[in-house]
Amino acid sequence: MTEPDSDSSRARFVQVFLAQRARMEALVSRRVGCRATASDLVQELFLRFWRRPEFKVEALDTYLLRCAGNLAIDHLRSEGSRARVAQASLPLDETHSPQAPEQALEVDHDLQRIEAALRALPERTRQIFLLNRIHGLKYSEIADALQLSQSTVEKHMMRALDACKASVAAPRSSHWRRALGAAACLVLAIGVAGGWRPGDWLQDLRADFSSADTIHQVTLADQSQVTLDAGSAIAVDFQQGERHVRLLHGAAFFKVTHTGEPFVVEAAGGRVRVLGTEFEVRDQADGAQVTVRSGRVAVTSAQGQAPRELTANQQLAYAEGLAGEILSVDSDSRLAWRQGWLTYDQVPLAQVVEDLRRYYPGRIVLLGDELGQRRVSGSFPVDEPLMALDSLGKVMGFSRHTVLGRFTVIR
Repeated sequence: MTEPDSDSSRARFVQVFLAQRARMEALVSRRVGCRATASDLVQELFLRFWRRPEFKVEALDTYLLRCAGNLAIDHLRSEGSRARVAQASLPLDETHSPQAPEQALEVDHDLQRIEAALRALPERTRQIFLLNRIHGLKYSEIADALQLSQSTVEKHMMRALDACKASVAAPRSSHWRRALGAAACLVLAIGVAGGWRPGDWLQDLRADFSSADTIHQVTLADQSQVTLDAGSAIAVDFQQGERHVRLLHGAAFFKVTHTGEPFVVEAAGGRVRVLGTEFEVRDQADGAQVTVRSGRVAVTSAQGQAPRELTANQQLAYAEGLAGEILSVDSDSRLAWRQGWLTYDQVPLAQVVEDLRRYYPGRIVLLGDELGQRRVSGSFPVDEPLMALDSLGKVMGFSRHTVLGRFTVIR
């Protein structure tokens, strides 16, 4: 049984997937006739499995190969290549023995060689590689963004992949696929489980104000001040006698100017009505959280429910319309990110890493459930996330490896 909701089962799934990735890509490539397309389809297969709430499989390695073959057939059908579907339906070759799962993540030296190879590539080729492998954009999206043809994007990608393959010594030439596979799969994993959502950039198109990997301060038309945490976006509507702000994602701290008109913040299906205050609204995976620094707010977690009033140093989280208990907190400590600091008192390392991800221009992946549960106390600057990780590593005994300043692995 493999259960993606279980941390140990997730880890096993990633290990088996990485061990079989080279075989899956080879199989799909033979059937669709394009290595770049095969790589994309195998990544899509990973994401499909990761999003499943539960699946039961006796032999996961063999099952993944069969699924990869079926995905290739579906792709050919969608492309109208009926003549090749029959050929693609040949029996699966199961004679090759799978690689040991524990070898799948032993790629540190390969990553270093691959990094050197990527740095030697032309800027445009390296840019396309990063957009695809690190930021998860499809070839068609990259082509639109860079105003290139999709075939040109594919040629750049193949050049980058060939450079990566050549960078690994011949006796260990199969390892380059595992290195790239680890990066690609772990990026997808963090995208689903670590808080990064590929759809955020689509929401940003509807935003009036947004921030990337830095804290951003804005002044609204009524002179109210808003501080956007890294990776945040809001939409503003000051019409029809109400000042309305929608938190699209991330977190925002509000210092509201009194004008006599209502000021309402909408987030995760709930509404925060200002009664004269300074407060934060933070989007979370399953709802939102409201923290008040001064004054009062009325929080309505769902339509039809009675509002709950919060005052200074109080916090309330709600999910799917159901609000939790009102907690007493040290608001200055909880909101210290506005001054560029993250402060913790005995929290899991996994939470610290998740917070630091917002201020990093790429992806940070934490390997090891036990390591992620170790407790951390202290304050760390948000403008130097890798420095914060290095400081923690010296105390907690973990190491990090960063590729091209964009992909960081901690273990």
